[in-house]
Amino acid sequence: MRLMGLFPIFPTKNTSKPNPQHRVYPYLLRGVPITRVNQVWSMDITYIRLGKGFVYLTAIMDWHSRYIIAWRMSNTLTADFCVECLNEALQYGKPEVFNADQSCQFTSEEFTEALQNNKIAISMDGKGRALDNIFVERLWRTVKYEDVYLKGYQTIPEAQAGLTEYFDYYNMSADIRR
Repeated sequence: MRLMGLFPIFPTKNTSKPNPQHRVYPYLLRGVPITRVNQVWSMDITYIRLGKGFVYLTAIMDWHSRYIIAWRMSNTLTADFCVECLNEALQYGKPEVFNADQSCQFTSEEFTEALQNNKIAISMDGKGRALDNIFVERLWRTVKYEDVYLKGYQTIPEAQAGLTEYFDYYNMSADIRR
């Protein structure tokens, strides 16, 4: 492909770049047994390819039940859609520990203050350690292979409607898995 000048089309922004002025928190979950709901929540961001462009998707998952508590889509990588997602999730409960990667959205003052104001311990994946947040990483694979790639969303409203339906189905399956 390189000899022919063919390159894949994908977003080139790295969603996991930390802001050097933001505090990075240690990973708190190594070897910790997850035994109950609301013990640990985690969050991550991925992208969804659309007909013309792409959109970012974030979700908050409970590690024990694998339930998707809240999710949001955005066409920008600003922290505000992550904070909105967190605030929605906090209406349904409060975890003891919240885990995310070290990206600038999750290290932002607005995001970490929302956690600190609710007395939630902040845990962050080690640099380059996707396995520290394996449950949400696996969710992205499942969402893409079971929904996004099959439906080939063309627009943001189409993706919003389809993912709403998919996450309802996924959460119903999470109830059955418990």
